[in-house]
Amino acid sequence: MISPNRPQKGSLLLSEPFMLDPNFKRSVVLLTEYEEEGAIGFVLNQRSNLILNDIITDCPNADFPVFIGGPVGNDTLHFIHCCYEKLNSGIEIMEGMYWGANFEALKLLIENNQIEQNEIKFFMGYSGWGYEQLKTEMEQNSWLVTQKYNPDIVFVQDEENLWKEVVIGFGPKYAHIANFPENPKWN
Repeated sequence: MISPNRPQKGSLLLSEPFMLDPNFKRSVVLLTEYEEEGAIGFVLNQRSNLILNDIITDCPNADFPVFIGGPVGNDTLHFIHCCYEKLNSGIEIMEGMYWGANFEALKLLIENNQIEQNEIKFFMGYSGWGYEQLKTEMEQNSWLVTQKYNPDIVFVQDEENLWKEVVIGFGPKYAHIANFPENPKWN
């Protein structure tokens, strides 16, 4: 369901196909916070060249990919997960999905191979908007918004096709967008 209304925590934002901002080109963003002060989210489909043990050197078994969460605070590490029963902490984004947790406990679980890649996703930086900024971008049709999606899509490892999958999930009215070339000149 595409919502022209205000997005909410747990919504997916899908960038329009020809967005010029390279930080959000064909991006799928999970909103983890949306309040009057602004919004915070993470780009789900921009994998970096790093793996977690490149960043957390005292965690040699941490071979999880690290994604570029957005252009803000790119010296910060964040994660979302669906394994509250293992971590016993985190800020609930939506039922069964959490942002952050006790990092020391997480490192122990990783070192003991008790966390799977389909349970957690790591990000360098995040996406942030002032309240009016995101509202204006939505009015300019820069983003499509949905609250109806399979939460497993957040942890998918096929980031190249994630944008297309989400577009198709919007229904037949939008499915043709999935086949637009990245550059309109290529058409």
